[in-house]
Amino acid sequence: MDERRAARPEDGAAMLGEAACRYRSDEVCPEDLPMIAAEALAAGADTPSLCELAGWPRTADPRDIRDAFERALDEAGVSLPDPDVARRHALRRTAARLVAGELAPGGLATDAWWEAQGETEAERALLALIPACECCAAYTLGLDQRTWERRLREAAHARTAEPPVAPGC
Repeated sequence: MDERRAARPEDGAAMLGEAACRYRSDEVCPEDLPMIAAEALAAGADTPSLCELAGWPRTADPRDIRDAFERALDEAGVSLPDPDVARRHALRRTAARLVAGELAPGGLATDAWWEAQGETEAERALLALIPACECCAAYTLGLDQRTWERRLREAAHARTAEPPVAPGC
C-alpha cells in the first residue's frame, strides 16, 4: 500500500509563508527562489507565477526572480511579513537550531544581529548574548567561553519556548 499523501494547497501555502518570511529577512538568495517555487508546487501550491518561476534557471536576473516570487506570493494569497517580524522569526528559528544542536554557539556570533531589537524578554536576553564575533564574547560580554555558551543555550531555549512571532512565519 502506498503511504504517500497527496499534495494539498494549504501545505504549499504554508511552505510559501515560511519562504516569504525567510526571503524578507534576507535568509534566501534570489537564485534559490526557483527551487523553492518548485518545492511549493510539489507541496500543493499552484499559481501561474509560481509555475513560471519554478521553471527558471538559478542564473536568471535576480530582480526578475524577486519580482516573480513576489507575484507568486500575491497570487497565492501570502503576504510578505514586516521586516521586523521576519527578523524576529529568523531569531527564533536560529535559536531552535542552537537548541537542537544543529548550530554551534559561535554560529550565532555575527554582526547580523547588532541592529535587531527584541520585543519579548526572551528575545532581548538572547540578543544581549550575541556578540559581533565569537572571539569578542569575553571582551564585550565579560564572560568566559563556557559561561557564554551555557547562557546562550539557556536564552535560546527560553526563546524557542515562546510561541511563533506571527502566523505563517
